[in-house]
Amino acid sequence: MSKPQPRPGILSIAPYVPGRGKLPGHERILKLASNEGALGPSPKAMEAFRKLATELHRYPDGDPYDLRHAIGRRHGLDPDRIVCGNGSDELIMLIARCYAGPGDEVLHSAHGFLMYPIFARVVGATPVAAPERDYTADIDAILARVTPHTRIVYLANPNNPTGTYLPRPEIARLRAKLADHILLVIDAAYAEYIGRNDYSTGAELVDAGGDNTIMLRTFSKIYGMAALRLGWGYVPAEIADVMNRVRNPFNVNAAAQAAGLAALGDVEFIARGKAHNDQWLPWLGKEIAALGLTVIPSVGNFVLVEFAKAGKTATAASEALNARGITVRPVGAYGLPHHLRVTVGLEAENRAVVDGLAAFMRG
Repeated sequence: MSKPQPRPGILSIAPYVPGRGKLPGHERILKLASNEGALGPSPKAMEAFRKLATELHRYPDGDPYDLRHAIGRRHGLDPDRIVCGNGSDELIMLIARCYAGPGDEVLHSAHGFLMYPIFARVVGATPVAAPERDYTADIDAILARVTPHTRIVYLANPNNPTGTYLPRPEIARLRAKLADHILLVIDAAYAEYIGRNDYSTGAELVDAGGDNTIMLRTFSKIYGMAALRLGWGYVPAEIADVMNRVRNPFNVNAAAQAAGLAALGDVEFIARGKAHNDQWLPWLGKEIAALGLTVIPSVGNFVLVEFAKAGKTATAASEALNARGITVRPVGAYGLPHHLRVTVGLEAENRAVVDGLAAFMRG
């Protein structure tokens, strides 16, 4: 008998596998696999979430007006050009749905965020990976792979899972060299962790005109709100109009809107989150490197660790940590089979993962 068939290419997509949140035999784990904010959510965000309990029968603001304007005030951006989503993942998908399809190509760096090629395939477009240099996106390699079929370039800056970034002049050079009809999407999910003078989120390129650049941000990292799925994009006015025509109605739930509003106002909490990362990111990198492992310099809230040069395998290291109730992220799906990504956690979690790796290296 005949049966419904998925669109061509769908079954060739390798499903996204998130960082493990459970381990057999461990009631409680130390989860350092998903780059979640070490300090959790702001107390103000938690209180706003609790207060919403009596309003669960109401639909959320479908705009969402208050949240967009609060984001605009916080970052000095035009709120009418802000589009909110069910995590920045939804916005990445929306962009692909709106601007790419069969016969089109979507460019990304070789070790860029997995959702870029996944969503390209979902809409029938062809993902094209540009080689990186020293675990860093290579602008010349990206430009060399532009063809008449290129419609979108996704660039995570800083990049996940490598933790590297490109300075402002390089991003500007990429935009200047791309044809005007090619959409450049700058995914700045980890922007709040960076204190480098040469770093930019890309917002100024959106403001520069040309209607062909998007900046994406998220509440899942330093804001500690990954469970609520809240992201936003700063986009040209015409692109905002297109995305708002396609996005689902009420795509940002009321709890996310309320908690996001409260979190934006808790500037002291965000400062504490950055200070924590500023202290423990270099500590984690230094301690792991002292074990004879290669650590890729990172500006995010995680480090990428390479095992092959030390005569070890990432798989064995991950299993050894799992046995201790610790989860980190294997990144073979990113083309990095000899590496693990380790999130910066609380002090006890950071020390536990270093102790676990030390025991593994001695074994």
